[in-house]
Amino acid sequence: MTSTPGSAGRTAATTPPPSDPVTAPPPSEPVTVPPPPGPGGPTGPDRRRFTPAERWVHRTTGALMLVCVATAACLYVPQLAELVGRRLLVVTLHEWSGLLLPVPVLLGLASRALRADLGRLNRFLPYDREWLRAVRRRDARPGARPAGKFNAGQKLYAGWIAGAVLVMLGTGLLMWNTGLVPLVWRTSATFVHDWLALAVGAVLVGHIVMAYGDPEARRGMRTGSVERRWAEREHPHWKEE
Repeated sequence: MTSTPGSAGRTAATTPPPSDPVTAPPPSEPVTVPPPPGPGGPTGPDRRRFTPAERWVHRTTGALMLVCVATAACLYVPQLAELVGRRLLVVTLHEWSGLLLPVPVLLGLASRALRADLGRLNRFLPYDREWLRAVRRRDARPGARPAGKFNAGQKLYAGWIAGAVLVMLGTGLLMWNTGLVPLVWRTSATFVHDWLALAVGAVLVGHIVMAYGDPEARRGMRTGSVERRWAEREHPHWKEE
């Protein structure tokens, strides 16, 4: 069969050229999502700061101290005394909480970690003086206040409160009306006990305010661990100790 003129041209014109082979796009690389901060994150694992025994000693001592301060306030502030009443019960609570105050620390001495921390608190090092100078200058630049596991302020507070508790315990025993102590001794002990109690109350308020301003320090006492980045920033000499 013969084709008509021009049929080949029309067929060629209407036939689409073969398309290029479709090239599949290269597989996309997996997207790596960084882990969130915290344990195992970019800041590294949390650092252990206090053992359960140390936290138990701190909480028990703090509870006994609060009972001492609260009952003392009810004994010496007339408005609170009238509100609470039951003076004999308040006196009994005050006396026994004071007598029991050293017991948690004495029991905690069985913990090696607590004994090690007491040694750190009792050791004043050159960078502790630098910390105090920076505080006096109100220098809050990063690295201006070097510290070990405990800074100089914590060491001074621990030493002062330990001495105050011993004095309060001794004067409290002298104030006990047993008939074995002369009246002049009891009068002098009452004077020292009352004024030192005011100082202890003020220092405790300052301690609570400072702790409230540092959530990571509170977390360390609550859970036993702190963020490693916080430890390296606030206590850079901790590793050396």
